[in-house]
Amino acid sequence: MVRFWANVIGNQLVWLCAVVGAGHGLRWPALLAAGVYVGSQLALSPQPGVELRLLGVALLCGLLVDGVAGGSGWVQYAAGNGPAWVAPVWILALWAAFAMTLPVSFAVLQKHLRIAALVGLLLAPLAYLSAARGWSAVSFATPRWQGVLLLGLGWSLALPVLAACARHWQRTSHALSDRAGEHA
Repeated sequence: MVRFWANVIGNQLVWLCAVVGAGHGLRWPALLAAGVYVGSQLALSPQPGVELRLLGVALLCGLLVDGVAGGSGWVQYAAGNGPAWVAPVWILALWAAFAMTLPVSFAVLQKHLRIAALVGLLLAPLAYLSAARGWSAVSFATPRWQGVLLLGLGWSLALPVLAACARHWQRTSHALSDRAGEHA
């Protein structure tokens, strides 16, 4: 239960550090917070290899989802680090931190990929809207709904992929450790 709450609260603290920092034109708060959080989650994990693979897939998803959103012109990110079609490093830090939630606090999504798609479609854009309203870390071109919908659609595809990867890699890891235990 301690790991669950550390996972939830830690991820939220990374989000807060990232959006407040980006709103002030800073990338380092996201990188520092995500580095500490991801490191702590890997240290606590019974299967750190699963989380490392999820981190890689999450970064690819972030490059695609937020790169397309930025490149469309419908979403603008504060504290960017290159052309609009390149997802800012602080956004990628958020994707890395989010990857750590899939085996723990969002593990239920592994069994319910349709719900994962719905969560991505509806809830992920709320985080972007909060970052826009509260800290000016993100802004939307008018009409705003286009950028919000684009992010929702991207997340509705990315989250089931991440949840399915988590499920597959955790099962594979458990099966391998069970076999290793039989031969010991």
